[in-house]
Amino acid sequence: MMCCRSGFTLRASIFALFVATALPVSAQEKPDGIVAIGGSITEIIYALGASDRLIARDTTSNYPAEAQALPDVGYMRALSPEGVLSVDPKMIISEDGAGPLETINVLEAANIPFMTVPDDYTAEGITSKINVVGQAIGEPEKAAQLAADLKTQLDAVVQTAQQKAGQAPKKVLFVLSTQGGRIMASGQNTAASAMIEMAGAQNAATGFEGYKPMTDEAVISAAPDVILMMDRGGDHNSTVAELVALPAVALTPAGQKSAVIRMDGLYLLGFGPRTADAVSDLSAALYGS
Repeated sequence: MMCCRSGFTLRASIFALFVATALPVSAQEKPDGIVAIGGSITEIIYALGASDRLIARDTTSNYPAEAQALPDVGYMRALSPEGVLSVDPKMIISEDGAGPLETINVLEAANIPFMTVPDDYTAEGITSKINVVGQAIGEPEKAAQLAADLKTQLDAVVQTAQQKAGQAPKKVLFVLSTQGGRIMASGQNTAASAMIEMAGAQNAATGFEGYKPMTDEAVISAAPDVILMMDRGGDHNSTVAELVALPAVALTPAGQKSAVIRMDGLYLLGFGPRTADAVSDLSAALYGS
């Protein structure tokens, strides 16, 4: 049984119900001709040994390296119907947030099974995501094992990170971009905030949800000990020197010590099979190995 996008978003709390009510594998073909939209979806399919059934991926799907040899149908939030349909997909599996809506409507009208797998930034959310993708591609047993192994590993590294932090967790400000000298930061209920907390630290940005610009006064008041950024190129990128030279950042503990951590965006925020490793690496960068 395929779960197709239908105007509502499944939440992680009902993932288990979805998996439990899906057809057993014996009554289900293993689909091929799959287009993966979202880096974590691509990673999961590779981790389940089903990469031979992928025919395309989106721009955010840059891991593993061999995935980059697949046709690229575009950035997941700026898809065109022509780009996706040009590869003749038999199934599309996407992270939540793919769009624009007009493109999704065209793809739905094309009668192609379209599954949206929502993000929930918890250990349970990741394992449920793995199980749902595994069920969709006919690999529930492999998915259950991968999910169980990841949950065990993640629980262990989170516990270790909390122990390292002790009674003095660091305040971390995740900076998405600094275009025009303005800080775009991560508030609550985001992948970045969840990773910061899993790694034994506190999100320095409080009082708002999602990713929003912060005034200089708000950045100074947040007083982060460390600034966390994605390591990427383009207009959104800035060097450590440029970042700590911004007037607001220069007045924070992080700016005064040039305490900036940069990590690959998909690795840090993907909430896929490598999440436990990412938490461990972030904790080590914050508190030492």
